[in-house]
Amino acid sequence: MQKTVKSFKNGVNISFTGEVKKENIVTMVQNCQTGKCDCMSDETKKKIKNMEVSGKDGDVNLTLSGDILKEEIEQALLKSKVMNDKCC
Repeated sequence: MQKTVKSFKNGVNISFTGEVKKENIVTMVQNCQTGKCDCMSDETKKKIKNMEVSGKDGDVNLTLSGDILKEEIEQALLKSKVMNDKCC
């Protein structure tokens, strides 16, 4: 799976391509929203105003709106259990 993280004016967009299932990205977002993950600090989570998943298996986009930095999200992806096949 390839991950591309890009900043935009109101947040960060992550593109997942290759061996990626949309449902896994949805699970990751749900875990984050319900506090079931510890991939990012509470401070970073508070900065995120909205999370939106779009696309289809093999080509999924995750848009995070808020006052967040690309680097914060890159670090969170490195720690994500869903992204690193350690759970679910």
